[in-house]
Amino acid sequence: MPVVSHRSVCPLDCPDTCSLILDVQAGKIVGLRGDSEHPMTQGFACVKMARYPERQNHPDRLLQPQLRIGAKGSGQFATVSWDEALDRIVDRVQANVQRYGAASVLPYHYAGTMGLIERDHPLAFFRALGASELDQTICASTGRAGWEASYGPGKLSTPVQSITQSRLIILWGINVLRSNSHLVPWLKKARHQGARIIHIDPYHNETSRFADQHISINVGTDAALALAIGGYILRSGLEDRDYLQSYATGLDQYRTACEAWPLERAAKVCGIPEANVLELAQAIGQERRTFIKVGYGMSRNEGGGNAVRAVSLLPALIGAWQHVGGGGALSYSGAFQLNQSRYSGKHLQQPNRPVVNQSQLGQALAARTPTGEPQLSTLFVFNSNPAAVAPDSNSVRAGLSREDLFTVVLELFQTDTADFADILLPATMFTEHPDMYCAYGHYYLQWAEPIVQAPENCRPNSWVFRQLAKRLGLTDPVFQWSPQEMAQELLDAQHSFLSGVTWQRLQQDRSVKLNLPDDFRPYTQGSHFADKKIRFSPAPQQVDFEVQPSAEYPLRMISPPGAFIVNTTMGNVPSLLKAAGGQPSVLIHPDDAAASQVEDGQMVRVISATGQIERRAQVTTEARPGVLVVVGQWWPKLA
Repeated sequence: MPVVSHRSVCPLDCPDTCSLILDVQAGKIVGLRGDSEHPMTQGFACVKMARYPERQNHPDRLLQPQLRIGAKGSGQFATVSWDEALDRIVDRVQANVQRYGAASVLPYHYAGTMGLIERDHPLAFFRALGASELDQTICASTGRAGWEASYGPGKLSTPVQSITQSRLIILWGINVLRSNSHLVPWLKKARHQGARIIHIDPYHNETSRFADQHISINVGTDAALALAIGGYILRSGLEDRDYLQSYATGLDQYRTACEAWPLERAAKVCGIPEANVLELAQAIGQERRTFIKVGYGMSRNEGGGNAVRAVSLLPALIGAWQHVGGGGALSYSGAFQLNQSRYSGKHLQQPNRPVVNQSQLGQALAARTPTGEPQLSTLFVFNSNPAAVAPDSNSVRAGLSREDLFTVVLELFQTDTADFADILLPATMFTEHPDMYCAYGHYYLQWAEPIVQAPENCRPNSWVFRQLAKRLGLTDPVFQWSPQEMAQELLDAQHSFLSGVTWQRLQQDRSVKLNLPDDFRPYTQGSHFADKKIRFSPAPQQVDFEVQPSAEYPLRMISPPGAFIVNTTMGNVPSLLKAAGGQPSVLIHPDDAAASQVEDGQMVRVISATGQIERRAQVTTEARPGVLVVVGQWWPKLA
């Protein structure tokens, strides 16, 4: 049989949102590579997606609806038909809604796919039902809040192509070689044209080795460093006074906050030489074409929002947004001003619905009403694996083990979360359903068609919830829309960025750049607030950790993404697990290893007040003293 190539889009939670070329032979995916014609993908795929055919053809894929027959967490199931599975779900949902109320139903979901339809359309079902809302706090919410507190709603960033004109590039709190690899060719072009690249991160990783300089700061001290830099710029008169006079407010409060962080104090708190702080402040203050890539890593602690604010205000302080190659980036997602009013059921949202913090799932599952009834009676999990990724996993697993909790899981494989399901439904892969993709690392909107037929009994998320809506008598027209009709609805928007981005064009070209000028410079004319003023007040602050190291727990731990697993996606692909070392590891500085009498290669337990894990010790100076580095999120059942 001949090999036929098809274009598609990577569904992973990654800023690159790559255009892919997949090779199909006899209905089977046999190869995958990056699209050489796409300006951002540039012909290469990351190591994870290069192995996607192995995942697509994995022998352990779920192929039939399943009904639990063993204890929760045992992973014991019997095959049932789709009709029986859906009928059982409807019966339990109706009974639980009648007894506990619709708010006792919770969807738990995140970014297992970034396709808008299969990610968000299921929410229409829950909003029509009157279920509780999920506050998606597990990843980007703190960073988003920090950025938008300064610049207003709708995050924009310096176009990737413009970075080649940068002269100073700061990669702050991100390992771009692993988490944003398609930015690297542009960084190389910038370096070839004279740019200097500095990496700021507690962990010495691939990007540290790629950069011209690595500044390894203490975990959670990003705001202190940024405020010290801001103070130096203001004291030296290096700020862009004209830009600030036109487009800034609150500078007096910001100046006061910066004065609290002289270079010497910041250096001590950050754990770096004072000369490093001075040199960095001078470099930023003297170069208007400074580009700062702000990583979400710095936002994932108590002071994360303040850290993002403190760092992201530096381009405004020097007026870098006005210059091609200057500015910064956290996310590009605010440019995709699609019509999202109906496809995810926002028009169906009922007032005063309870909101459950995604990062507190364990607490929510344990919560009781004043009358002693469970706060949550029914849990639907799709596009996520909370038993492996949700914080305080012991309490999450305890909640999932409740016999009175009815749990439905839509999955591709028998994950740790799937083991706790009452009903387990086999989902489709991105190659088997159509979808639309925005990006948070560039300005291209993309559409993907199915390129292989799904296994006979695997179904898209959107199909499952449309079927449940029908059985429960939910009649809003949104439940009748096809994926193509949803795409047309999304594109029925009036924003200038979408001018000329039509359904016909997207369907034909598959990838369409938003309607932005080639030299687009966001925030050149101020913020997205009504008065156009960038908010320097309330001034960002350095926020210390609530829990400090102690004699019992003397170390901190960070868990950055690894090269071979995205969250827990790809966590069961044999070749990737082998490439990752065959078993999960923890990086330990030699001083800490000696203090704990740990040798390289030894199995160790990493213990905190909320739980423990076992890892193979890797003794290395890539970890800072006092900081353990656990790279990647392995499936607990396979770790």
